Amino acid sequence: MQISGKVVVITGGSGGIGRAMAEKFLGNDAKAVVLADLDQSAVEQAAQALGCSGLACDVTNEAQVQTLVDSVIAEHGQIDLFCSNAGAGGQGVLTDAENEVWQKQWELHVMSHVYAARAVLPGMLARGEGYLLNTASAAGLLAALGSGPYSVTKAAAVKLAEFLAITHGDEGIKVSVLCPQGVNTAMAPRGLGDGQTDGIIEPSELASCVMEAIEDERFHVLPHPEVEEYVRRKGDNVDRWLLGMRRLRRQSMEQAEG
Repeated sequence: MQISGKVVVITGGSGGIGRAMAEKFLGNDAKAVVLADLDQSAVEQAAQALGCSGLACDVTNEAQVQTLVDSVIAEHGQIDLFCSNAGAGGQGVLTDAENEVWQKQWELHVMSHVYAARAVLPGMLARGEGYLLNTASAAGLLAALGSGPYSVTKAAAVKLAEFLAITHGDEGIKVSVLCPQGVNTAMAPRGLGDGQTDGIIEPSELASCVMEAIEDERFHVLPHPEVEEYVRRKGDNVDRWLLGMRRLRRQSMEQAEG
């Protein structure tokens, strides 16, 4: 799909990945870009700086997501690309991650994508075309050590994107899932010593990768190309992969203790 002339919505759009994608789309002649974020002041400031629209929206609230979609369609006629991008970190495993953390991560990383798809698919299906870009993480394909709620819900986000692509691909709906490692945003890992990332890239670099993937209509958007090989190795021998991940976890714990 070419971005030129298209109407785009980006949640989590006030900064980081969302703002970088907006800037990229606007630079490639998108007809309209609408940013959405929980923080109304932040999203309005970002939209003003970029010269687009900004709306407040809690993506874990289905009614607010529907209102967002209805508002954009009322103003622009349709939504061509919906980037469901909002997310947040969630540390802990089982004993040290409260149920509240697990629930919030589920609502933010899974149900927000469900709500977005429910809201935009009717119009897209009626036209026989449309694009969903869901932000997950390389952790959803592999794992993030010490971040159980994050890893598990990001894996569910990947599976949801797969399900949407299978279910609606023959109806003209394109789906991509964005799975980066470290990106220089507020959520970036503070160091590279534990082997969980192959480098922290700038949001602008990620946005260029997203643009290329959308133009090629690729399902996996992998700004860190090493991830593709890791996923392949995992598929070849999952038991060996688990042993390797346990070794990596031990090394990470030793580094933290040292």
